[in-house]
Amino acid sequence: MTLKQLEAFYWAATCSSFATAAERVHLSVSSLSKRITELEASLGQVLFDRGGHRATLTEAGSRLVPLAGALLQQADRLHQEMGSTTGLRGPCRLGVGELTALTWLPRLATALASAHPALELSVHVDVGEALSERLDKGELDAAVIAGPASRSALTSVPLADAAFVWCAAPQVADSVRCIDADALLRQPLVTLPQGSGVTALVDDWLRQASSPAVRRLPCNHWGAIVGLLAHGRGVGLLPQGLAQALGRRQVLQELPSAVPLGRLGYALHSRRDDVRPLVGELRSQAALHADFSVAGGFF
Repeated sequence: MTLKQLEAFYWAATCSSFATAAERVHLSVSSLSKRITELEASLGQVLFDRGGHRATLTEAGSRLVPLAGALLQQADRLHQEMGSTTGLRGPCRLGVGELTALTWLPRLATALASAHPALELSVHVDVGEALSERLDKGELDAAVIAGPASRSALTSVPLADAAFVWCAAPQVADSVRCIDADALLRQPLVTLPQGSGVTALVDDWLRQASSPAVRRLPCNHWGAIVGLLAHGRGVGLLPQGLAQALGRRQVLQELPSAVPLGRLGYALHSRRDDVRPLVGELRSQAALHADFSVAGGFF
């Protein structure tokens, strides 16, 4: 029995598929399966039932999962304490929302490339709910998501808050003047779809403003939201830095609010059982570079 065999088994048992597990440990699926077969031979136990469409853990496999996880954590701690630091290498799959992508993601990617030239970063942009699901399945190494972790298998470390303001095209702003329940009866609300952190912020504002049901124009892209607002299709929230940049160009105009808008806290989410140095480095670098106040270079 070797640590490499235990590592292959552990990720195969806790990821959504053997293919995802193989990518995580930088192996082909056949190599991953071979290591698990060798582990089964060493232990004299069948760990996966391979008779169905998808391999499932046997009773022995289920008992081994927490034991293997504990051994791998100890080995990782030993490596960090005694090993020399030569930089991280291999795939790094980071999930972010579009707001992160539009603001501080380029700085984070540059910092990671400088500190770890052999690290192969790939970025997946989606709403928080979808990122949490992919992280839970083992398809991502970490993700920047609004709010604390909502799944028991995940943990999160706070990074930074994002401030938002109400905006509209100048011709709409002239007729609205102030965002309140009455204004949202007269103008559609252009906003991100359900599952995004901003949706929770909007819903909280609507409750405080005692606003009745509003007409929503959902859109899953900040750039498209800006375009819809700029063409007078309604009112909506924008990140403060982006709104200020567009205001200076007279594309949009900030609107006062009858009820104060809350701030949206973002955190780096990861799996509780993932103690790899990669995750720790992502936490450290994200904490250094997280800044939602910048407008980015796109507007």
